[in-house]
Amino acid sequence: MSIYTAPVYKMDKLNNLFIELTAKNCNQRCSGCYIDFPISKKSKDFLSVDKIKEALADIEDTDLHCIYLTGGEPMTHPDFNAILRLCLKRCNVCICTNSSFLNEKKIRFLKKVEDEGGMNLVHNQIFFRLSLAHFDEQESDKIKYRGHFRQTMSALKTLSRYNFISVLSVQNFYRLSEVVLRENFLRLFAQNEIVNTDIQINVSYPLSDAEDSISQAENTDCMHGRILTRQGVYSCPFLSNDYRGRMGSSFKDYSKSVTAETDFCAVCSANNNRIFAIG
Repeated sequence: MSIYTAPVYKMDKLNNLFIELTAKNCNQRCSGCYIDFPISKKSKDFLSVDKIKEALADIEDTDLHCIYLTGGEPMTHPDFNAILRLCLKRCNVCICTNSSFLNEKKIRFLKKVEDEGGMNLVHNQIFFRLSLAHFDEQESDKIKYRGHFRQTMSALKTLSRYNFISVLSVQNFYRLSEVVLRENFLRLFAQNEIVNTDIQINVSYPLSDAEDSISQAENTDCMHGRILTRQGVYSCPFLSNDYRGRMGSSFKDYSKSVTAETDFCAVCSANNNRIFAIG
């Protein structure tokens, strides 16, 4: 009789810092979202600026590659602009957003914020991580919400005009081949006059596609980063505020090993790649 032992993922270096600006506050309700949102769209659970400053001070000597502002919808945070500027002083920043706040005026402002950082010796960049479920509008909106597809395409087009780098996360609920997905999205970019066709397309498979057992993966988010929340430090965005992913109360003393024992760990195992981080 064999006994199943969950693999242990170890982090050598903290290269990616995820910051959950809000766990429950989002202005939309995507049907395919992994977060269990409350019925009310208004939840006062924003992470304080002081806690972010404390975390950045604790990892002052860490070689961070990128800080990811996540949620919920991170741009609902009342101090979002101040937090963005704070993080941009440290390294590159990726905004993980549903794109609903990314109109022309906001994108122009964010470009100004990025350019302000260029006055320093090191010019850190702002990236954007948006998501779709399909290259067809109706099929994608079934997984997201009505109007999300056009909203995201409009944001990608404007971001490209301002020379921002975008990452498009494609949740493959329809189980299409990656070749088909990439070819059709590139065709879609051309049709919509998205000039920066170097948009990175990350394809991931949903929870329902994960195997019951978890095999040792070679490249997962928990091997390269940790997420800061109001409740402490956790292994990855999937397990933020889940006791099974708790790594410690702060970055003064946090664990660098996590036992992969959840359904979300099975998703990362099945994809064998980072779900949230760029690259």
